[in-house]
Amino acid sequence: MKKIGILYGRERSFPPAVIQRINDMNVDGIMAEPVKIDKVGQGLNPGYAVIIDRISQDVPFYRAMLKNAAATGTAVINNPFWWSADEKFFNNVLCVGPAGVPVPKTVLLPSHGLPTDTTDESFTNLAHPLDWQSMFNYIGWPAYMKPHDGGGWKSVYKLNGPEDLWKAHAETGQLVMMLQENINFTSYFRCYCIGRKYVKIMHYEPRNEFLDRYNCHHDVSDEIMQTMHDYVIKICDWLGYDFNTVEFAVRDGIPIAIDFCNPAPDADKFSVGEENFNWVIEHAAKYSIERAQAAEPGKMNLTWGKFISESVNGGYNFGS
Repeated sequence: MKKIGILYGRERSFPPAVIQRINDMNVDGIMAEPVKIDKVGQGLNPGYAVIIDRISQDVPFYRAMLKNAAATGTAVINNPFWWSADEKFFNNVLCVGPAGVPVPKTVLLPSHGLPTDTTDESFTNLAHPLDWQSMFNYIGWPAYMKPHDGGGWKSVYKLNGPEDLWKAHAETGQLVMMLQENINFTSYFRCYCIGRKYVKIMHYEPRNEFLDRYNCHHDVSDEIMQTMHDYVIKICDWLGYDFNTVEFAVRDGIPIAIDFCNPAPDADKFSVGEENFNWVIEHAAKYSIERAQAAEPGKMNLTWGKFISESVNGGYNFGS
């Protein structure tokens, strides 16, 4: 019997629903359950063919456990090694390079506070002051400042000029931030992608109150919808995520990828709505069964993105 485990924290709608759906499919030799951990020994597999990870971004113990599981044969969704290495600024770099997907203009900012165990001398190679005016000319105003590796709209600032930036940057402590172009959009979409092949494009309005963000409809052409579909798969192919959400702001008929590093995306019925919830449950169950059936005990059953695979196989031409 191959077991599919769901690793989760405070979620109460997605985990039991996907477990029930997998088991209701009654696939021979496959069953699902919440992951149970009573010990983690080096080189000892926890007994799952597949684990869907919903919480290790917040629990370092779980991240270490998942790497051990992956190294001993478990197919972890998403790849815990890549997830540990990835962050939002690099996502943008990959899009303006080999993925070829439009993203906002973005620059990286050093932390306002010195990292622990460093002094001013640790930054010998950093110009002081930075070339702020060149960055402002490139990004424009208004602009957004956000953590280069953050999520959940934490420490996100909308800035109208340099004075706003100085004040906000002083509040961010040791966080490494990025300054990003504001996109004046006419429509906005949030897209689930599962298995780098199943895509659900959801109409979304981030300016609405939380519970009303999916309660909207944008009139866009079939061509724009197809472009977003293709971009979603391309982004997830390059990053290597098998469960992700990608957000697009449409400006002048061009979908611009805003946020696309969400490897444990919101899948709560209360917030995403029943239709979207049912879709993600069905396709998460279907895909996890596919991975379980393909898994070979004791072998490496992780998937890797094109950034890794093409680099190993001779590299790629940036921007091509």
